[in-house]
Amino acid sequence: MLNVTIIPILSDNYCYLLENAGKIGIVDPGEAAPVIDYLEMHSLTPDVILNTHHHADHIAGNRDIMDRYDCTLVGPASETARIPGMTHKLQEGDHYEFGDETFRVMETPGHTKGHICLYGEKSQILFCGDTLFSLGCGRLFEGDAATMWNSLQKLSALPDDTLIYCGHEYTLANGEFCLSEDPDNADLQNRMEEVKSLRNEGKPTLPVSLEMEKKTNIFLRAESAEDFKKLRELKDSF
Repeated sequence: MLNVTIIPILSDNYCYLLENAGKIGIVDPGEAAPVIDYLEMHSLTPDVILNTHHHADHIAGNRDIMDRYDCTLVGPASETARIPGMTHKLQEGDHYEFGDETFRVMETPGHTKGHICLYGEKSQILFCGDTLFSLGCGRLFEGDAATMWNSLQKLSALPDDTLIYCGHEYTLANGEFCLSEDPDNADLQNRMEEVKSLRNEGKPTLPVSLEMEKKTNIFLRAESAEDFKKLRELKDSF
């Protein structure tokens, strides 16, 4: 099975270190130093960096890590011009082999035009960058509401026990918005108690199951693109 280590970077980003069958991967290193520190402390050498999209807080550490370890760089084919140095380019329907795990590539535009998510088919783990957050979703920087809603519908179709690993620790603030719109949701109330406890202990609120997100994340509960648009606009000014 795929082993995932969460490495906090920048102010609220998460980078993920993957280990499987002797292979080491890094997902979205927006900052190099904490990643290199972890690698050196554990005598690990990365084989590959995996990027979900081109924003600097997800790719700024690429070059320093690649220069130090001579690893490959994998990312969305449609963001080739904005992610320098990609050696492997992925698009919808591709499968990327990592040790004995296979990642299915899902194009999920909305936050950026070329955003991808990586779904580990054996481990049932999803690396979703800034498309889906726990109790939230990404801002619409390069897409419209219908595009993002369709991307979220694609993720919602994955198995309920899929574990979600997203790009930021936004869960507490996201949950406050969800509660403002869905105050009688008992699952959401319980999730928020868990989130507050984890954050008070300095622990990540991730991973979280897709099943829990479907019960609590108001953006996944939107019944139409128009409903989603209204919620996204409310969240933007919350």
